[in-house]
Amino acid sequence: MTQFTLNQIGIIHSCYKEKFGIPRQPGQVPAAKATLELLPPYDREEALEGLEGFSHIWISFVFHQAQREQWKPMVRPPRLGGNKRVGVFASRSPFRPNPIGLSLVELDGIGKENGKLLLHIRGIDLVDGTPVLDIKPYLPYAEALTDARGGFAKVAPEKIFSVEFSPQAEAQCREKENEIPELRTVIEQLLQHDPRPAYSELDDRIYGIRIYDFDLKWQAEEGTIRVIALEPAIN
Repeated sequence: MTQFTLNQIGIIHSCYKEKFGIPRQPGQVPAAKATLELLPPYDREEALEGLEGFSHIWISFVFHQAQREQWKPMVRPPRLGGNKRVGVFASRSPFRPNPIGLSLVELDGIGKENGKLLLHIRGIDLVDGTPVLDIKPYLPYAEALTDARGGFAKVAPEKIFSVEFSPQAEAQCREKENEIPELRTVIEQLLQHDPRPAYSELDDRIYGIRIYDFDLKWQAEEGTIRVIALEPAIN
């Protein structure tokens, strides 16, 4: 069997600090921003020449927090409630023979900061620290196929919950709005799709998501997710 060695060309700096709660697909949280830092020797400005003309890019990356010694041929997609199995190659599961992912994100800009060559991106589904293997431009004429079939994921998932903020959470969002203007929008877009495991039953448990520099505490009620507080992250 042939083996290959792949080089990491970059790293993602993301608002998502752990894998729990990350959107299941790119574009579900359009307000979520990140930067892709190119690493030496790939941090060459000429390598990005012409990329600024594209609105979206494909990012090939490693599921570095989902690697396992053994792979399984069947998985349980969240889209099917976490109860029905399909073949791993018919899914977007991170648990694959090779832990390689592909994400389509919006390109917000390209720049250099403190000597680092950065791509500013949004609509991400990537955890902080994700190793990047490759970048390619999205080509609308070739990749926006209106007659394509979507299998068991025929349409975009519905927004399951409305999102409400407690007085404490509202005040904490206002405190951070100068530093993170998109904070409240990111939280709303993230929680509308119910980031709990697909097999979860409705309960009164308080959940936490590590995002930006805090732990987002929230609770699911019937038809509503209530944001309780934004507590300082403790390592």
